[in-house]
Amino acid sequence: MVDRRIKAAKFPTVKSLDSFDFAAFPDLNKALVMELARSEYVERRENIIAVGNSGTGKSHIGLGLGLAACQKGLSVGFVNAAAIVHELIEARDEKRLLRLQRQLAAYKLLIIDELGFIPLSQTGAELLFEVFSQRYERGSTIVTSNLPFDEWTSVFGSERLTGALLDRLTHHVHILEMNGESYRLNQSKRRARTAKAEPQSTHQE
Repeated sequence: MVDRRIKAAKFPTVKSLDSFDFAAFPDLNKALVMELARSEYVERRENIIAVGNSGTGKSHIGLGLGLAACQKGLSVGFVNAAAIVHELIEARDEKRLLRLQRQLAAYKLLIIDELGFIPLSQTGAELLFEVFSQRYERGSTIVTSNLPFDEWTSVFGSERLTGALLDRLTHHVHILEMNGESYRLNQSKRRARTAKAEPQSTHQE
């Protein structure tokens, strides 16, 4: 059953919180993350917003909390923000929007990853807003974003829409601030330093 739920969630990759390097992000509230991993917030229909610059593990935290919810017997869906907006527009054009909206509203936990990387068209912004509205106080939503809240208007293109969205999303919310240096960038730098430090092997023909 757990495997089936994991498959149905459509995680791009399965990651657990056990493999998250909390030491690399001392500002992240580890105790809160571990408390959220019990998935009780889902039963209370509360939301989570993980905000921070690129490469600070937001998607990993989202995936880890999603996996924990699957293991607790909850239905989970994982979508990329830009991809789901594209899918919603397509569904509207093909007259199957209602079915997709119902599917997104039915998940106990919906994870919307990477909100803010791409500005949305007016239609896209309105359709995504509908998804949040339909889930308001009916299901939990996790959002990961590289933008602080005061810059969300640049994504949705409308102060009114952004205000209404944040009003719903932050009504019952846990905020994970995940700022710091990019973990991926640091790993790459470390690998480059290691490669440089290794003596160059010379072999003769």
